[in-house]
Amino acid sequence: MWKLFKGKEYKESNFSIEKNKIPKHIAIIMDGNGRWAEERKLPRTMGHKAGVETLKKIVREASDIGIKYLTAYSFSTENWKRSEEEVSGLMNLLVEFLRRDLKEMHENNIIINTLGDISKLPKPCIDILNESKEMTKNNTGMVLNLALNYGGRQEIVYAVRNIFKDYEDGKISKDIIANLKEEDFSNYIFTKGMPDPDIIIRPSGEQRLSNFMLWQCAYSEFLYNHINWPEFTIEDFHKAIEEYNNRDRRYGGTK
Repeated sequence: MWKLFKGKEYKESNFSIEKNKIPKHIAIIMDGNGRWAEERKLPRTMGHKAGVETLKKIVREASDIGIKYLTAYSFSTENWKRSEEEVSGLMNLLVEFLRRDLKEMHENNIIINTLGDISKLPKPCIDILNESKEMTKNNTGMVLNLALNYGGRQEIVYAVRNIFKDYEDGKISKDIIANLKEEDFSNYIFTKGMPDPDIIIRPSGEQRLSNFMLWQCAYSEFLYNHINWPEFTIEDFHKAIEEYNNRDRRYGGTK
């Protein structure tokens, strides 16, 4: 059984955090799977498989300590450029992950959600994703966002198209469009109703967004390290949260 977050503090492995200092939303660019495999002279698909095991551990830990939203950058709009074998392996891993672990996540009150255009994924992926979302939609625990066929620029274009569609359908007026506010625009992106990420974690040493959450990251804290994702541990996750709590977040102002 997973632990349940109760009381003011959660403590394990010398990790201690006050409940009011827990980030609401953590996003992770799960980078370094292929590098991890290549260093071991293994197929890249083995790196992705090891990365899924890391994701499972982090999902459990995030849920246990009271994170409300965890977003995993799982497959980008640019990842279709990879070899057919690697793409196929990634899709099979997604299906395997949800078939094997959906029941456990559901029992632990997790809500499965997707960001991106999943209609372009293979049918078995779409089916298991829809099943997962339907099964967990009434849960009240952590939201696990799986960003699949996701791109930050695609998301902004998607929002603009839907604003225009609502205008054509008479749902919004020209005056609203002319005076569009940031919060209005945020109602048309994939993360509607969710807080922006407090932290964006990218392991493997790369220091770029790679078309991830371009709208939402305006005031996110970025945390980089040189650990490939399959080697990312719960202790590394704790360190990221501790570093976040030591950051001085002023949102453009002064204290």
